[in-house]
Amino acid sequence: MILGERFRTILIETICLLYVLLFIYAAVSKIIDFENFQIQLGQSPLLSAFAGIISWLIPVLEIIISLTLFIPRLRTVGLYAALSLMVMFTVYIFIILNFSSFVPCSCGGVLEKMGWTEHLIFNICFIILALVALTIEKKQTDFQKSNSKKFKTFIIPIAGIFIVSTVFVSALYLLSEEKIHRNNSFLRRYPPHPVTLIKGTNIKYNSYYIAGTSGDRIYLGNTSAPTHVLSIDTMLTDIKTFELLVNNSQNITFYSPQLRIHHPNFFLIDGNVPVIFRGNISDWKAELYWKGNDNTFSQVESVSSTQFVFRSLDKNSNQNVIGRIDFKNSDTIKTSTQLLQKQIDGIFDTDGMLRYNSELDRLIYVYYYRNEFLTADTNLKLVYHGHTIDTISKAAIKIASKNSGQVKTLAEKPIIVNQHSYSSGKYLFIKSDRLGRFEPEEMLKDASIIDVYDLEKQTYEFSFYLYNYKNEKIRSFQIYKNILIGLSEHHLVLYRLQPINFDLK
Repeated sequence: MILGERFRTILIETICLLYVLLFIYAAVSKIIDFENFQIQLGQSPLLSAFAGIISWLIPVLEIIISLTLFIPRLRTVGLYAALSLMVMFTVYIFIILNFSSFVPCSCGGVLEKMGWTEHLIFNICFIILALVALTIEKKQTDFQKSNSKKFKTFIIPIAGIFIVSTVFVSALYLLSEEKIHRNNSFLRRYPPHPVTLIKGTNIKYNSYYIAGTSGDRIYLGNTSAPTHVLSIDTMLTDIKTFELLVNNSQNITFYSPQLRIHHPNFFLIDGNVPVIFRGNISDWKAELYWKGNDNTFSQVESVSSTQFVFRSLDKNSNQNVIGRIDFKNSDTIKTSTQLLQKQIDGIFDTDGMLRYNSELDRLIYVYYYRNEFLTADTNLKLVYHGHTIDTISKAAIKIASKNSGQVKTLAEKPIIVNQHSYSSGKYLFIKSDRLGRFEPEEMLKDASIIDVYDLEKQTYEFSFYLYNYKNEKIRSFQIYKNILIGLSEHHLVLYRLQPINFDLK
């Protein structure tokens, strides 16, 4: 059945009007809530690396295409452009649903209340409408041409639009994936709900710290009462207290002892003495295990019951170094001056957090003031230098001297890039209070940002919010199996790491 001329014109104008309404409404919605639109694009698993330019380009294109659809002599060009843009949107959604590591939230506008599948169907309907309008338009303008010419002037451009649009969005996806993993300009990606709150409990005092875990129990040490131990099961229902029985027959003066749990042993360690006491968690009795001479250290992690890694100040170079204590090795104490990389003074600029990952048998050192960490084996041989997604590659610190230059201190508060860290399984978790591009500032009031890195693939994976518990921010954490143990000022809080996001044994 051949449509009448009048009906064809009305149908084309109706389709153009629908496109104009869609694009104008969508563009205005994006412009009105532009900051939120940028944030959502910045968190997209496909376009995050190009969110800045795309957030401006899309509403501008929508407005320009709408204007061309109003002008009769530009209407065909406008329909081709509308079709191309809608194909790009559709390919984007298809990749999101089938190839993305996670499905983000909707980008607002007229489709804000739709799910991604409904999004896809909606777009396909508009693609069909554009094809119908272009078909009618071609029938009106190409009625004198042969069938072969009609094919060339219609089918080939349509096929070209589908191919070019698909290739363009796919290329953006691949480039964005590469940039987000390897050449990141401080853009985070947030999958939906990778961590969920289990429960929390009040521990009353803010002097507790996480000493370790053993047999589904969490052990907290106390800086104000070094021999006091709080033991809580992972259901937070059974709370016990213990008192360390330290056989200090040598009357050793402690300065800042720290408790470390390494099943079935515990260690009471004071690097300022330096001294290590060892005992069994079955009776909490500790005997002197080792007393050093001048080998003081500021941080220590237990590798096994006979081996430890530490950070200390090398007196010869006057720089921080990483060391190892191995009681089964003839060379009991060994240090490496090659692991920590000096930028300014070798002390403040190399300050950071020493961690040990038992699953990978690797020590990890995360710098406080720069976007860098390193991994090494327990023989102090470097495995690789890694970088976080922050952009500060050089420590932004100013150093002042006192007492005729003999005492150095920080002249002003430095920028802390990495606040806290922990490593478990193949992952490195880093807490940061530095906002990335397109991230809302108000989130820092309600949550902590945790960035997740894969130490095996040497890549940034994603980030998640660790929401405050009873208005208290999580200041430190550890990972036990698939549970994140968080510690705030007065609460011990448990969060579950979802298996769809984490490959933890």
